Amino acid sequence: MTNQDNLLTVSSSPHLHSPDSVPAAMRDVLIALIPALIVAVYFFRLPAIMVILACVVSAYVAELVCLKIMKRESSTKEYSAVVTGVLLAFCLPPTLPVWMAALGSIFAVVIAKHLFGGLGHNIFNPALIGRAFLLASFPVAMTTWVSPIDGVTTASPLGIMKEATGVQLPSITDLLLGNVSGSLGETSALALLIGGLYLLYKKHIDWRIPGSYLGTVFVLTSIIAMVKGQGFEYPVFHLFAGGLFLGAFFMATDWVTSPVTKTGRLIFGVGAGVLVVLIRLKGGYPEGVCYSILLMNVVTPLIDRYTKARVFGRLKSYA
Repeated sequence: MTNQDNLLTVSSSPHLHSPDSVPAAMRDVLIALIPALIVAVYFFRLPAIMVILACVVSAYVAELVCLKIMKRESSTKEYSAVVTGVLLAFCLPPTLPVWMAALGSIFAVVIAKHLFGGLGHNIFNPALIGRAFLLASFPVAMTTWVSPIDGVTTASPLGIMKEATGVQLPSITDLLLGNVSGSLGETSALALLIGGLYLLYKKHIDWRIPGSYLGTVFVLTSIIAMVKGQGFEYPVFHLFAGGLFLGAFFMATDWVTSPVTKTGRLIFGVGAGVLVVLIRLKGGYPEGVCYSILLMNVVTPLIDRYTKARVFGRLKSYA
């Protein structure tokens, strides 16, 4: 056999290769979450550390147990369980009992992830499923907020706005820096923005989802502000308050549960943005990020189906 016989290599797909890997991507997500983690620990101190550790450790152990039961090769080096634990902790109040945080983390990994087949097969964002489970199971504990540093029980910024009790709303500066009550990862919009820009720079996420998500919320709340005679701070407040930045950059952009097409990602972001505004303004709960993303996760397969590119040489078909 001559050297020329080896010039043609026949192999199965994929034919395009990338130096990126799941462990590297997960490490970058953890790096992007560091600014928000530092802010959470600074403002909420030991309770924040305890909730984060409980979520991460329980998620990691649950991952090991699931892989052992299913006799699969360990994927703990991919850091996906750690990412799930941190993201879930960021969705929880700092006062939540440690055992509740651990229970939610186990539910996220076992039910929302491995019950569907493991990494890459889940149809819902595991961290958000864990949060939804805890909110349904322990509504009082999940809606008890404390102010930073002093730990005095108070309402969240969105709760103050929705209840219209006359309590002074926090300033935009406080929302940016994180000096407000709320979940661990929802307080500092600036810290989350820094992390989100890092993921965009590393090309792990597409700008279309966070851009259309945040843009839709801003446009709709701006229109409502004009109708109600509110000032410019109204739409800005809706952007920076609650978990919108956390959801837009770290939850809605989940590679498994978001659309693969560019048009589909725009539709996903717009749909989630509309749902957030509807839930916040018309629902009984002051925040809607969690459910807006989960509801859009449901329709992601349909979005992909109807926005897929036409196969060359064939008529476009949705069959």
